[in-house]
Amino acid sequence: MKQYVTLDKRSKKAQREYYAKQRTAWGELNPVTRSVPSGKTYNRKKEKQRIGVEFRNGFDADFLRSLVLLIHFRTSERSE
Repeated sequence: MKQYVTLDKRSKKAQREYYAKQRTAWGELNPVTRSVPSGKTYNRKKEKQRIGVEFRNGFDADFLRSLVLLIHFRTSERSE
């Protein structure tokens, strides 16, 4: 039967072999710490996406069109 030899009494080569066996891959787990961004902070990227969605939906385009028509109507009333 083999006797157990403590790590500090083993040779450097044996210690390296032991510690190499202890180190394994993380597998599916990612050890990187993640933080959840605060909803209160200003996020330029999020703001750009919000503005882009509004323009794609046509909300601002309709608003601008009605604003231009309103201004045109008011100026044409004054000129008459």
